[in-house]
Amino acid sequence: MSEKQTTFSIKDWSQDDQPREKLRDKGKSVLSDAELLAIIIGSGSREESAVDLSKRILAHVDNNLNALGKLSIKQLVQFKGIGEAKAISITAALELGRRRRLEDGLQLAKITSSRSVYDLMQPILGELPHEEFWILYLNNSNKIIQKNQLSKGGITGTLVDVRLVLKNALEVGATALILCHNHPSGTLKPSQSDKNITQKLKTAAQSLDIKVLDHIIVTEKAYFSFADEEIL
Repeated sequence: MSEKQTTFSIKDWSQDDQPREKLRDKGKSVLSDAELLAIIIGSGSREESAVDLSKRILAHVDNNLNALGKLSIKQLVQFKGIGEAKAISITAALELGRRRRLEDGLQLAKITSSRSVYDLMQPILGELPHEEFWILYLNNSNKIIQKNQLSKGGITGTLVDVRLVLKNALEVGATALILCHNHPSGTLKPSQSDKNITQKLKTAAQSLDIKVLDHIIVTEKAYFSFADEEIL
């Protein structure tokens, strides 16, 4: 391979700055994912511009930013041209994006549908490798008073303490509950244990005049609602 093909001239190296200029002059919305990632990376190498490096990384995850966000620092540094500092920058930027989505979800103070529960909880549960069980405590206007992680378990399931759920409901003055947990496997079908705990909580809550409005199963890209499917 010739020298011209394996190195960049100063003019070529300046292309690494173009995404920054493009963002400054035309706004952030016109940049591609690869261009935005190139700004985070900052620079490429003699063989590859930052944009080309970003395209290669994104191609590896099928241009899925959620999949990119799941890569560890150890996995990121396996890409030629990505050292530890750049890997940390990528991880930090994507974590900020995830937290922003979470804050956007928190603006949904009033639960109006199963979709609003999913929008709230997906940033929290959607990409976890293990299962977690959460409870949303609502007032009589269906506004969230509190949301608590009730249990955190292995990929096969979690242990739910009904007494703890109802004790907290009484303490915060909740009149309704929404149950929510994730399926790391991606399946949306409720298991028999999912159905059992739903019925157990519903029956126990009724004795205290507290309603269980729904049980939402969250995956990365979709959800299942017990109420919508009329199996609550």
